[in-house]
Amino acid sequence: MNAPNSPAAPFSQQQKEYLQGFAAGVAAAGALGSVGAGVLGSSSGAPSPPEVAAQAEPASWFGWPLDEITREEQFKREQNPLDIWDKLVAHAQENRPPQGGDVYRFKFHGLFYVAPAQDSLMVRVRIPGNALSSAQMRALAAIATDLAGGYGDITTRGNIQIREIPPKHMVEVLARLSDCALTSRGAGADNVRNITCSPLSGIDPTELIDARPLARALQLHLINNRDLYGLPRKFNVSFDGGGCVGLATDTNDIGFVATRVERAGEEASEVYFRVFLAGVTGHLRFADDCGLLVAPSECVAVAAAILRVFVDHGDRTDRKKARLCYVLDRLGTPRFLELVQAKLGFELRRFPSERCSARAPVDKHGHIGIRPQRQPGLSSIGIAIPVGRLQASQMDALARLAEKFGSAELRPTVWQNLVLPNVRDAWIPDAVCAIQSIGFDVKASTISGCVVACTGNTGCRFSATDTKSQALQLSRYLDERVKLDVPINLHLTGCPNSCAQHLVADIGLLGMQVPQGDRSVDGYHVYVAGGLEQERGLGREFAKNIPFDELPPLIERLLLAYRAQREARETFVDFARRHRIDALRALAGVTGS
Repeated sequence: MNAPNSPAAPFSQQQKEYLQGFAAGVAAAGALGSVGAGVLGSSSGAPSPPEVAAQAEPASWFGWPLDEITREEQFKREQNPLDIWDKLVAHAQENRPPQGGDVYRFKFHGLFYVAPAQDSLMVRVRIPGNALSSAQMRALAAIATDLAGGYGDITTRGNIQIREIPPKHMVEVLARLSDCALTSRGAGADNVRNITCSPLSGIDPTELIDARPLARALQLHLINNRDLYGLPRKFNVSFDGGGCVGLATDTNDIGFVATRVERAGEEASEVYFRVFLAGVTGHLRFADDCGLLVAPSECVAVAAAILRVFVDHGDRTDRKKARLCYVLDRLGTPRFLELVQAKLGFELRRFPSERCSARAPVDKHGHIGIRPQRQPGLSSIGIAIPVGRLQASQMDALARLAEKFGSAELRPTVWQNLVLPNVRDAWIPDAVCAIQSIGFDVKASTISGCVVACTGNTGCRFSATDTKSQALQLSRYLDERVKLDVPINLHLTGCPNSCAQHLVADIGLLGMQVPQGDRSVDGYHVYVAGGLEQERGLGREFAKNIPFDELPPLIERLLLAYRAQREARETFVDFARRHRIDALRALAGVTGS
Protein backbone atom coordinates (compact mmCIF):
# COMPACT_ATOMS: atom_id res chain seq x y z
CA MET A 1 0.00 0.00 0.00
CA ASN A 2 1.58 3.24 -1.11
CA ALA A 3 1.00 6.57 0.60
CA PRO A 4 -0.64 9.18 -1.63
CA ASN A 5 1.41 12.15 -2.71
CA SER A 6 1.21 15.22 -0.50
CA PRO A 7 -0.50 18.31 -1.90
CA ALA A 8 1.86 20.88 -3.31
CA ALA A 9 3.12 23.51 -0.85
CA PRO A 10 5.54 26.44 -1.11
CA PHE A 11 7.98 24.76 1.33
CA SER A 12 8.05 21.29 2.86
CA GLN A 13 8.21 20.97 6.65
CA GLN A 14 11.83 19.85 6.35
CA GLN A 15 12.66 22.92 4.27
CA LYS A 16 10.94 25.18 6.79
CA GLU A 17 12.93 23.65 9.65
CA TYR A 18 16.17 24.00 7.70
CA LEU A 19 15.47 27.68 7.05
CA GLN A 20 14.58 28.21 10.71
CA GLY A 21 17.84 26.59 11.75
CA PHE A 22 19.81 28.60 9.21
CA ALA A 23 18.22 31.81 10.48
CA ALA A 24 19.06 30.87 14.06
CA GLY A 25 22.67 30.26 13.03
CA VAL A 26 22.88 33.65 11.32
CA ALA A 27 21.35 35.31 14.39
CA ALA A 28 23.89 33.54 16.59
CA ALA A 29 26.79 34.83 14.54
CA GLY A 30 25.49 38.37 14.95
CA ALA A 31 24.97 37.91 18.68
CA LEU A 32 28.52 36.65 19.09
CA GLY A 33 29.98 39.75 17.51
CA SER A 34 33.53 39.59 16.21
CA VAL A 35 34.19 36.30 17.99
CA GLY A 36 31.50 34.54 16.00
CA ALA A 37 33.11 35.53 12.72
CA GLY A 38 36.61 34.64 13.85
CA VAL A 39 38.94 32.43 11.86
CA LEU A 40 41.27 29.84 13.30
CA GLY A 41 43.42 31.49 15.93
CA SER A 42 41.48 34.74 16.18
CA SER A 43 39.63 34.12 19.43
CA SER A 44 41.20 31.27 21.35
CA GLY A 45 44.87 30.98 20.49
CA ALA A 46 44.27 28.23 17.93
CA PRO A 47 47.03 27.16 15.55
CA SER A 48 48.61 29.81 13.36
CA PRO A 49 49.32 29.22 9.65
CA PRO A 50 52.59 27.28 9.20
CA GLU A 51 54.46 30.23 7.69
CA VAL A 52 53.62 32.40 10.72
CA ALA A 53 54.56 29.65 13.15
CA ALA A 54 57.91 29.24 11.42
CA GLN A 55 58.70 32.93 11.88
CA ALA A 56 57.79 33.06 15.58
CA GLU A 57 57.69 29.71 17.34
CA PRO A 58 55.30 30.09 20.29
CA ALA A 59 56.59 29.34 23.78
CA SER A 60 53.27 27.87 24.80
CA TRP A 61 50.11 26.29 23.41
CA PHE A 62 46.84 27.84 24.58
CA GLY A 63 48.86 29.11 27.54
CA TRP A 64 50.26 25.69 28.48
CA PRO A 65 54.05 25.04 28.38
CA LEU A 66 55.01 23.06 25.29
CA ASP A 67 56.86 20.41 27.28
CA GLU A 68 53.69 19.68 29.30
CA ILE A 69 51.01 19.35 26.63
CA THR A 70 49.67 15.92 25.70
CA ARG A 71 50.62 13.90 22.65
CA GLU A 72 47.28 14.76 21.01
CA GLU A 73 47.89 18.47 21.48
CA GLN A 74 51.35 18.03 19.93
CA PHE A 75 49.72 16.39 16.91
CA LYS A 76 47.34 19.35 16.50
CA ARG A 77 50.18 21.83 16.94
CA GLU A 78 52.39 20.10 14.36
CA GLN A 79 49.69 20.04 11.67
CA ASN A 80 46.10 21.22 11.82
CA PRO A 81 43.92 18.14 11.21
CA LEU A 82 41.57 20.21 9.04
CA ASP A 83 44.38 20.84 6.57
CA ILE A 84 45.18 17.25 5.54
CA TRP A 85 42.82 16.72 2.60
CA ASP A 86 45.69 16.08 0.19
CA LYS A 87 47.02 13.50 2.62
CA LEU A 88 43.64 11.72 2.69
CA VAL A 89 43.64 11.59 -1.09
CA ALA A 90 47.21 10.27 -1.22
CA HIS A 91 46.46 7.53 1.31
CA ALA A 92 43.36 6.51 -0.63
CA GLN A 93 45.30 6.35 -3.91
CA GLU A 94 47.92 4.13 -2.26
CA ASN A 95 45.37 2.10 -0.24
CA ARG A 96 47.43 2.99 2.80
CA PRO A 97 46.08 3.43 6.34
CA PRO A 98 47.20 6.35 8.51
CA GLN A 99 50.10 5.95 10.90
CA GLY A 100 51.43 7.87 13.89
CA GLY A 101 49.81 11.25 14.48
CA ASP A 102 47.69 10.91 11.35
CA VAL A 103 45.61 8.18 13.02
CA TYR A 104 44.44 10.92 15.37
CA ARG A 105 44.16 13.63 12.69
CA PHE A 106 41.98 11.46 10.43
CA LYS A 107 39.36 11.39 13.21
CA PHE A 108 38.68 15.08 12.59
CA HIS A 109 37.19 13.92 9.28
CA GLY A 110 35.18 11.19 10.99
CA LEU A 111 37.59 8.47 9.85
CA PHE A 112 38.82 6.03 12.48
CA TYR A 113 41.59 3.52 11.77
CA VAL A 114 40.62 0.80 14.25
CA ALA A 115 43.57 -1.62 13.98
CA PRO A 116 44.36 -4.05 15.49
CA ALA A 117 40.68 -4.81 16.10
CA GLN A 118 40.03 -4.41 12.35
CA ASP A 119 42.65 -3.55 9.74
CA SER A 120 40.33 -0.97 8.19
CA LEU A 121 38.59 2.33 8.80
CA MET A 122 35.25 3.25 10.31
CA VAL A 123 33.32 6.40 9.39
CA ARG A 124 31.03 8.09 11.91
CA VAL A 125 28.23 10.07 10.24
CA ARG A 126 26.76 13.16 11.88
CA ILE A 127 22.94 13.23 12.10
CA PRO A 128 22.07 16.47 13.93
CA GLY A 129 18.76 16.34 15.74
CA ASN A 130 18.56 12.55 15.25
CA ALA A 131 16.59 12.71 11.99
CA LEU A 132 17.55 11.58 8.51
CA SER A 133 15.66 11.09 5.28
CA SER A 134 14.96 7.75 3.67
CA ALA A 135 17.20 8.83 0.76
CA GLN A 136 20.06 9.38 3.22
CA MET A 137 19.48 5.99 4.85
CA ARG A 138 19.49 4.37 1.42
CA ALA A 139 22.74 6.18 0.59
CA LEU A 140 24.31 4.88 3.81
CA ALA A 141 23.18 1.36 2.91
CA ALA A 142 24.86 1.72 -0.49
CA ILE A 143 28.08 2.97 1.11
CA ALA A 144 28.06 -0.01 3.49
CA THR A 145 27.47 -2.42 0.59
CA ASP A 146 29.81 -0.94 -2.00
CA LEU A 147 32.66 0.42 0.10
CA ALA A 148 32.58 -1.22 3.55
CA GLY A 149 31.56 -4.30 5.52
CA GLY A 150 27.88 -4.34 4.61
CA TYR A 151 26.41 -3.07 7.88
CA GLY A 152 25.95 0.01 10.04
CA ASP A 153 25.70 0.63 13.78
CA ILE A 154 23.46 3.16 15.52
CA THR A 155 25.48 4.80 18.29
CA THR A 156 24.56 6.10 21.73
CA ARG A 157 24.44 9.60 20.25
CA GLY A 158 21.91 8.58 17.62
CA ASN A 159 24.23 8.71 14.64
CA ILE A 160 25.44 5.88 12.41
CA GLN A 161 28.86 4.27 12.01
CA ILE A 162 29.93 2.21 9.00
CA ARG A 163 32.87 -0.16 9.41
CA GLU A 164 35.40 -2.23 7.48
CA ILE A 165 36.29 0.48 4.96
CA PRO A 166 39.55 -0.21 3.06
CA PRO A 167 41.79 2.88 2.94
CA LYS A 168 41.33 3.07 -0.84
CA HIS A 169 37.62 3.82 -0.38
CA MET A 170 37.76 6.48 2.32
CA VAL A 171 37.68 9.53 0.04
CA GLU A 172 34.84 8.01 -1.98
CA VAL A 173 32.94 7.46 1.29
CA LEU A 174 33.31 11.15 2.19
CA ALA A 175 32.25 12.16 -1.32
CA ARG A 176 29.13 10.02 -1.16
CA LEU A 177 28.22 11.48 2.23
CA SER A 178 28.50 14.95 0.73
CA ASP A 179 26.30 13.90 -2.19
CA CYS A 180 23.44 13.05 0.19
CA ALA A 181 23.89 16.17 2.40
CA LEU A 182 25.60 14.30 5.24
CA THR A 183 29.01 14.84 6.79
CA SER A 184 31.43 13.14 9.14
CA ARG A 185 33.52 16.28 9.73
CA GLY A 186 34.34 16.74 13.39
CA ALA A 187 32.66 13.46 14.35
CA GLY A 188 35.65 12.20 16.31
CA ALA A 189 38.63 13.25 18.40
CA ASP A 190 38.51 16.59 20.24
CA ASN A 191 35.34 17.97 18.71
CA VAL A 192 31.64 18.43 19.41
CA ARG A 193 30.00 15.07 18.78
CA ASN A 194 26.59 14.48 17.23
CA ILE A 195 24.06 17.03 18.53
CA THR A 196 21.05 15.21 19.91
CA CYS A 197 17.31 15.78 20.21
CA SER A 198 14.41 13.59 21.21
CA PRO A 199 13.48 11.10 18.47
CA LEU A 200 9.91 12.38 18.82
CA SER A 201 10.79 16.04 18.25
CA GLY A 202 8.03 17.82 16.34
CA ILE A 203 5.51 15.01 16.80
CA ASP A 204 5.32 14.54 20.59
CA PRO A 205 2.00 15.88 21.98
CA THR A 206 3.67 16.70 25.30
CA GLU A 207 6.79 18.54 24.10
CA LEU A 208 7.21 22.28 24.67
CA ILE A 209 9.26 22.99 21.54
CA ASP A 210 10.63 21.21 18.49
CA ALA A 211 14.38 21.54 19.00
CA ARG A 212 15.56 20.05 15.68
CA PRO A 213 16.12 23.46 14.00
CA LEU A 214 18.41 24.41 16.90
CA ALA A 215 20.47 21.23 16.55
CA ARG A 216 20.88 21.87 12.83
CA ALA A 217 21.73 25.51 13.42
CA LEU A 218 24.42 24.63 15.95
CA GLN A 219 25.96 22.09 13.57
CA LEU A 220 26.04 24.74 10.83
CA HIS A 221 27.78 27.10 13.21
CA LEU A 222 30.31 24.47 14.29
CA ILE A 223 31.35 23.22 10.88
CA ASN A 224 31.80 26.77 9.59
CA ASN A 225 34.01 28.07 12.44
CA ARG A 226 37.48 26.55 12.47
CA ASP A 227 38.29 27.73 15.99
CA LEU A 228 35.60 25.37 17.32
CA TYR A 229 37.61 22.32 16.21
CA GLY A 230 40.46 20.93 18.26
CA LEU A 231 38.88 21.39 21.69
CA PRO A 232 40.79 20.20 24.76
CA ARG A 233 38.70 17.00 24.58
CA LYS A 234 35.41 15.65 23.18
CA PHE A 235 32.22 17.59 23.90
CA ASN A 236 28.51 16.63 23.90
CA VAL A 237 25.48 18.89 23.41
CA SER A 238 21.78 18.00 23.56
CA PHE A 239 18.50 19.87 23.11
CA ASP A 240 15.62 18.49 25.19
CA GLY A 241 12.27 19.84 24.03
CA GLY A 242 10.55 18.72 27.22
CA GLY A 243 8.55 15.83 25.77
CA CYS A 244 7.82 12.33 27.02
CA VAL A 245 10.99 10.70 25.68
CA GLY A 246 14.33 11.65 27.18
CA LEU A 247 17.73 11.67 25.49
CA ALA A 248 20.22 11.28 28.35
CA THR A 249 20.62 15.05 28.74
CA ASP A 250 22.17 14.48 32.19
CA THR A 251 25.24 13.00 30.49
CA ASN A 252 26.02 15.97 28.21
CA ASP A 253 28.55 18.77 28.61
CA ILE A 254 25.75 21.19 27.65
CA GLY A 255 22.12 20.19 28.01
CA PHE A 256 19.46 22.68 26.91
CA VAL A 257 16.19 21.64 28.62
CA ALA A 258 12.95 23.36 27.60
CA THR A 259 10.84 24.97 30.29
CA ARG A 260 7.87 27.32 30.60
CA VAL A 261 8.04 30.64 32.43
CA GLU A 262 4.86 32.23 33.68
CA ARG A 263 4.64 36.01 33.23
CA ALA A 264 2.95 38.00 35.97
CA GLY A 265 -0.47 39.19 34.86
CA GLU A 266 -0.37 37.14 31.65
CA GLU A 267 -2.30 33.97 30.92
CA ALA A 268 0.19 32.64 28.39
CA SER A 269 3.66 31.35 29.26
CA GLU A 270 6.82 31.46 27.19
CA VAL A 271 9.19 28.61 26.34
CA TYR A 272 12.84 29.01 27.25
CA PHE A 273 15.70 26.63 27.94
CA ARG A 274 17.46 25.93 31.21
CA VAL A 275 21.19 25.30 30.71
CA PHE A 276 22.74 22.25 32.34
CA LEU A 277 26.53 21.92 32.34
CA ALA A 278 29.30 19.36 32.73
CA GLY A 279 27.67 15.94 32.58
CA VAL A 280 30.07 13.05 31.96
CA THR A 281 29.01 9.87 33.71
CA GLY A 282 32.27 8.14 32.83
CA HIS A 283 33.76 10.64 35.31
CA LEU A 284 30.90 10.08 37.77
CA ARG A 285 29.29 13.44 37.01
CA PHE A 286 25.79 14.50 36.00
CA ALA A 287 25.02 17.82 34.31
CA ASP A 288 23.67 20.46 36.71
CA ASP A 289 21.53 23.57 36.18
CA CYS A 290 23.89 26.56 36.03
CA GLY A 291 21.14 29.12 36.65
CA LEU A 292 20.71 30.46 33.11
CA LEU A 293 17.46 30.93 31.22
CA VAL A 294 18.01 31.12 27.47
CA ALA A 295 15.56 31.99 24.70
CA PRO A 296 15.51 29.58 21.74
CA SER A 297 17.02 32.27 19.50
CA GLU A 298 19.99 32.57 21.90
CA CYS A 299 20.88 28.88 22.26
CA VAL A 300 23.42 28.64 19.43
CA ALA A 301 25.25 31.77 20.56
CA VAL A 302 25.37 30.61 24.18
CA ALA A 303 26.62 27.15 23.19
CA ALA A 304 29.34 28.66 21.00
CA ALA A 305 30.44 31.01 23.78
CA ILE A 306 30.64 28.14 26.28
CA LEU A 307 32.71 26.17 23.79
CA ARG A 308 35.11 29.07 23.29
CA VAL A 309 35.64 29.43 27.04
CA PHE A 310 36.34 25.70 27.12
CA VAL A 311 38.87 26.18 24.31
CA ASP A 312 40.56 28.95 26.28
CA HIS A 313 40.65 27.25 29.68
CA GLY A 314 40.44 23.48 29.17
CA ASP A 315 43.40 21.44 30.37
CA ARG A 316 45.76 20.45 27.54
CA THR A 317 48.29 18.62 29.72
CA ASP A 318 46.16 15.78 31.10
CA ARG A 319 43.51 13.99 29.00
CA LYS A 320 41.83 12.71 32.14
CA LYS A 321 41.23 16.28 33.32
CA ALA A 322 40.38 17.78 29.92
CA ARG A 323 36.58 17.74 30.17
CA LEU A 324 34.34 20.73 30.89
CA CYS A 325 33.52 19.57 34.42
CA TYR A 326 37.13 20.14 35.49
CA VAL A 327 37.12 23.69 34.10
CA LEU A 328 34.09 24.40 36.28
CA ASP A 329 35.82 22.81 39.26
CA ARG A 330 38.86 25.01 38.72
CA LEU A 331 37.14 28.32 37.93
CA GLY A 332 33.81 27.94 39.72
CA THR A 333 30.50 28.37 37.91
CA PRO A 334 30.13 32.14 38.58
CA ARG A 335 33.56 32.93 37.11
CA PHE A 336 32.97 30.55 34.20
CA LEU A 337 29.72 32.33 33.33
CA GLU A 338 31.49 35.70 33.51
CA LEU A 339 33.87 34.47 30.83
CA VAL A 340 30.96 33.21 28.76
CA GLN A 341 29.27 36.59 29.08
CA ALA A 342 32.41 38.33 27.80
CA LYS A 343 32.06 36.43 24.50
CA LEU A 344 28.42 37.40 23.92
CA GLY A 345 26.81 40.48 22.47
CA PHE A 346 23.78 40.28 24.79
CA GLU A 347 23.20 39.90 28.52
CA LEU A 348 22.84 36.44 29.96
CA ARG A 349 19.62 35.95 31.85
CA ARG A 350 19.99 34.58 35.39
CA PHE A 351 16.68 33.15 36.55
CA PRO A 352 15.81 30.85 39.46
CA SER A 353 14.70 27.37 38.48
CA GLU A 354 11.92 27.54 41.08
CA ARG A 355 10.09 30.03 38.87
CA CYS A 356 10.20 27.67 35.89
CA SER A 357 8.09 24.62 35.20
CA ALA A 358 9.78 21.39 36.23
CA ARG A 359 10.84 18.91 33.56
CA ALA A 360 7.95 16.46 33.16
CA PRO A 361 8.82 12.81 33.92
CA VAL A 362 10.02 10.89 30.90
CA ASP A 363 8.75 7.55 29.68
CA LYS A 364 11.87 5.46 30.14
CA HIS A 365 11.02 3.13 27.27
CA GLY A 366 8.95 5.54 25.20
CA HIS A 367 11.29 5.21 22.23
CA ILE A 368 9.90 1.71 21.57
CA GLY A 369 6.38 0.90 20.36
CA ILE A 370 3.44 2.80 18.90
CA ARG A 371 2.66 6.32 20.14
CA PRO A 372 -0.02 8.76 18.96
CA GLN A 373 1.43 11.99 17.56
CA ARG A 374 0.22 15.52 18.08
CA GLN A 375 -0.84 15.44 14.44
CA PRO A 376 -4.34 13.89 14.36
CA GLY A 377 -4.53 10.47 12.74
CA LEU A 378 -0.77 9.87 12.82
CA SER A 379 1.43 7.77 15.08
CA SER A 380 5.12 6.98 15.45
CA ILE A 381 6.51 3.47 15.66
CA GLY A 382 9.60 2.84 17.75
CA ILE A 383 11.55 -0.08 16.29
CA ALA A 384 13.76 -2.22 18.53
CA ILE A 385 17.19 -2.68 16.90
CA PRO A 386 19.17 -5.03 19.20
CA VAL A 387 22.57 -3.44 19.99
CA GLY A 388 21.96 -0.99 17.11
CA ARG A 389 23.30 -3.31 14.39
CA LEU A 390 21.72 -2.88 10.92
CA GLN A 391 22.64 -4.97 7.90
CA ALA A 392 22.79 -2.92 4.70
CA SER A 393 19.80 -4.82 3.31
CA GLN A 394 17.84 -3.89 6.44
CA MET A 395 18.86 -0.25 6.11
CA ASP A 396 17.58 -0.22 2.56
CA ALA A 397 14.37 -2.00 3.56
CA LEU A 398 13.75 0.51 6.36
CA ALA A 399 14.20 3.37 3.90
CA ARG A 400 11.60 1.87 1.58
CA LEU A 401 9.28 1.22 4.52
CA ALA A 402 9.58 4.88 5.62
CA GLU A 403 8.54 5.98 2.14
CA LYS A 404 5.64 3.55 1.93
CA PHE A 405 4.09 4.09 5.36
CA GLY A 406 5.55 7.33 6.72
CA SER A 407 7.00 10.63 5.56
CA ALA A 408 10.27 9.27 4.15
CA GLU A 409 12.06 9.92 7.44
CA LEU A 410 13.74 7.85 10.16
CA ARG A 411 14.88 8.88 13.63
CA PRO A 412 17.90 7.11 15.18
CA THR A 413 17.81 7.26 18.99
CA VAL A 414 20.49 7.50 21.67
CA TRP A 415 19.26 4.05 22.81
CA GLN A 416 20.48 2.50 19.52
CA ASN A 417 16.94 2.08 18.15
CA LEU A 418 14.93 3.75 15.36
CA VAL A 419 11.64 5.64 15.27
CA LEU A 420 9.44 5.67 12.15
CA PRO A 421 7.33 8.86 12.36
CA ASN A 422 4.14 10.03 10.65
CA VAL A 423 2.41 6.70 10.04
CA ARG A 424 -1.33 6.88 9.40
CA ASP A 425 -3.17 5.04 12.15
CA ALA A 426 -4.99 2.87 9.63
CA TRP A 427 -1.66 1.69 8.23
CA ILE A 428 -0.07 0.67 11.55
CA PRO A 429 -0.86 -3.09 11.33
CA ASP A 430 0.67 -3.33 7.86
CA ALA A 431 3.67 -1.26 8.92
CA VAL A 432 4.29 -3.50 11.95
CA CYS A 433 4.14 -6.61 9.75
CA ALA A 434 6.62 -5.02 7.35
CA ILE A 435 8.99 -4.19 10.24
CA GLN A 436 8.81 -7.75 11.51
CA SER A 437 9.52 -9.09 8.03
CA ILE A 438 12.77 -7.11 8.04
CA GLY A 439 13.80 -8.87 11.24
CA PHE A 440 12.90 -6.31 13.91
CA ASP A 441 10.03 -5.77 16.31
CA VAL A 442 8.12 -2.85 17.85
CA LYS A 443 7.82 -4.27 21.36
CA ALA A 444 10.41 -3.86 24.08
CA SER A 445 10.79 -7.32 25.59
CA THR A 446 12.19 -7.55 29.07
CA ILE A 447 15.75 -7.23 27.77
CA SER A 448 16.37 -7.52 24.04
CA GLY A 449 14.51 -4.36 23.05
CA CYS A 450 16.42 -2.27 25.60
CA VAL A 451 19.95 -3.61 25.35
CA VAL A 452 22.72 -1.13 24.55
CA ALA A 453 26.27 -2.14 23.69
CA CYS A 454 29.41 -0.35 22.56
CA THR A 455 31.38 -1.60 19.57
CA GLY A 456 33.37 -4.15 21.57
CA ASN A 457 36.75 -5.68 20.84
CA THR A 458 35.79 -6.82 17.35
CA GLY A 459 35.95 -3.19 16.26
CA CYS A 460 37.63 -1.17 19.02
CA ARG A 461 41.13 -1.67 20.40
CA PHE A 462 40.18 -0.19 23.78
CA SER A 463 37.47 -2.76 24.51
CA ALA A 464 38.30 -5.76 26.69
CA THR A 465 35.29 -7.81 25.62
CA ASP A 466 33.07 -8.70 22.66
CA THR A 467 30.20 -6.57 23.93
CA LYS A 468 27.77 -6.70 21.00
CA SER A 469 27.84 -10.47 20.58
CA GLN A 470 27.70 -11.05 24.33
CA ALA A 471 24.84 -8.56 24.75
CA LEU A 472 22.78 -10.54 22.24
CA GLN A 473 23.64 -13.86 23.92
CA LEU A 474 22.78 -12.47 27.33
CA SER A 475 19.48 -10.88 26.29
CA ARG A 476 18.32 -14.06 24.51
CA TYR A 477 19.16 -16.15 27.58
CA LEU A 478 17.24 -13.82 29.91
CA ASP A 479 14.22 -13.39 27.63
CA GLU A 480 13.80 -17.17 27.48
CA ARG A 481 13.96 -17.63 31.26
CA VAL A 482 12.70 -14.48 32.98
CA LYS A 483 9.23 -13.17 32.17
CA LEU A 484 8.70 -9.63 33.43
CA ASP A 485 5.91 -7.14 32.82
CA VAL A 486 8.34 -4.19 32.53
CA PRO A 487 11.44 -3.78 30.32
CA ILE A 488 14.90 -3.74 31.89
CA ASN A 489 17.72 -1.62 30.49
CA LEU A 490 20.95 -3.57 30.09
CA HIS A 491 24.09 -1.69 28.99
CA LEU A 492 27.42 -3.37 28.11
CA THR A 493 30.56 -1.29 27.69
CA GLY A 494 33.99 -2.69 26.94
CA CYS A 495 36.20 -0.17 28.76
CA PRO A 496 36.04 2.63 31.36
CA ASN A 497 35.41 5.23 28.62
CA SER A 498 31.82 3.96 28.95
CA CYS A 499 30.52 4.64 25.45
CA ALA A 500 27.47 2.53 26.38
CA GLN A 501 26.98 4.48 29.65
CA HIS A 502 26.86 1.47 31.94
CA LEU A 503 26.57 3.59 35.10
CA VAL A 504 23.09 4.92 34.21
CA ALA A 505 21.49 1.58 33.30
CA ASP A 506 19.20 -0.65 35.35
CA ILE A 507 21.99 -3.19 35.01
CA GLY A 508 25.34 -1.99 33.67
CA LEU A 509 28.27 -4.19 32.70
CA LEU A 510 31.88 -3.01 32.41
CA GLY A 511 34.04 -5.40 30.40
CA MET A 512 37.45 -6.68 31.45
CA GLN A 513 39.68 -9.69 31.19
CA VAL A 514 39.18 -11.99 34.18
CA PRO A 515 42.12 -14.22 35.25
CA GLN A 516 41.37 -17.93 35.17
CA GLY A 517 44.41 -20.04 35.99
CA ASP A 518 47.17 -19.30 33.50
CA ARG A 519 44.87 -17.43 31.08
CA SER A 520 42.18 -14.79 31.07
CA VAL A 521 38.62 -14.76 29.74
CA ASP A 522 36.04 -12.13 28.88
CA GLY A 523 34.21 -10.95 31.97
CA TYR A 524 32.44 -8.02 33.56
CA HIS A 525 31.97 -5.90 36.64
CA VAL A 526 28.24 -5.57 37.33
CA TYR A 527 26.51 -2.34 38.42
CA VAL A 528 22.86 -1.93 39.38
CA ALA A 529 20.26 0.82 39.77
CA GLY A 530 21.70 3.59 37.65
CA GLY A 531 19.27 6.03 36.08
CA LEU A 532 18.57 9.31 34.33
CA GLU A 533 16.01 12.11 34.65
CA GLN A 534 13.59 11.27 37.49
CA GLU A 535 15.67 8.15 38.31
CA ARG A 536 18.92 10.06 38.24
CA GLY A 537 21.73 8.25 40.00
CA LEU A 538 24.92 6.32 39.32
CA GLY A 539 24.90 2.55 39.41
CA ARG A 540 26.28 0.77 42.47
CA GLU A 541 28.90 -1.94 42.13
CA PHE A 542 27.15 -5.27 42.56
CA ALA A 543 29.72 -7.86 41.50
CA LYS A 544 33.30 -7.87 40.19
CA ASN A 545 35.28 -10.00 37.78
CA ILE A 546 32.43 -12.25 36.68
CA PRO A 547 33.43 -14.46 33.72
CA PHE A 548 30.92 -14.07 30.93
CA ASP A 549 29.90 -17.73 31.12
CA GLU A 550 28.75 -17.13 34.71
CA LEU A 551 27.03 -13.83 34.02
CA PRO A 552 23.66 -14.91 32.50
CA PRO A 553 22.60 -17.13 35.44
CA LEU A 554 23.75 -14.49 37.93
CA ILE A 555 21.57 -11.78 36.35
CA GLU A 556 18.74 -14.32 35.99
CA ARG A 557 18.81 -14.91 39.76
CA LEU A 558 18.80 -11.17 40.42
CA LEU A 559 15.81 -10.54 38.14
CA LEU A 560 13.89 -13.50 39.57
CA ALA A 561 14.46 -12.09 43.06
CA TYR A 562 13.13 -8.74 41.86
CA ARG A 563 10.05 -10.37 40.38
CA ALA A 564 9.36 -12.36 43.55
CA GLN A 565 10.01 -9.70 46.17
CA ARG A 566 9.15 -6.34 44.60
CA GLU A 567 6.43 -4.18 46.03
CA ALA A 568 3.37 -3.19 44.01
CA ARG A 569 4.34 -1.31 40.82
CA GLU A 570 7.96 -1.12 42.01
CA THR A 571 10.55 -0.60 39.28
CA PHE A 572 13.82 -2.49 39.24
CA VAL A 573 15.68 0.72 40.09
CA ASP A 574 13.47 1.37 43.13
CA PHE A 575 13.77 -2.26 44.21
CA ALA A 576 17.55 -2.25 43.95
CA ARG A 577 17.89 1.09 45.72
CA ARG A 578 15.60 -0.10 48.53
CA HIS A 579 18.04 -2.90 49.37
CA ARG A 580 21.53 -2.71 50.76
CA ILE A 581 24.03 -3.99 48.22
CA ASP A 582 24.97 -6.97 50.42
CA ALA A 583 21.29 -7.93 50.61
CA LEU A 584 21.01 -7.79 46.82
CA ARG A 585 24.09 -9.96 46.51
CA ALA A 586 22.60 -12.50 48.89
CA LEU A 587 19.38 -12.61 46.85
CA ALA A 588 21.37 -13.40 43.71
CA GLY A 589 23.79 -15.79 45.37
CA VAL A 590 26.85 -13.61 44.77
CA THR A 591 29.87 -14.44 46.91
CA GLY A 592 33.31 -12.96 47.17
CA SER A 593 32.51 -9.44 45.83
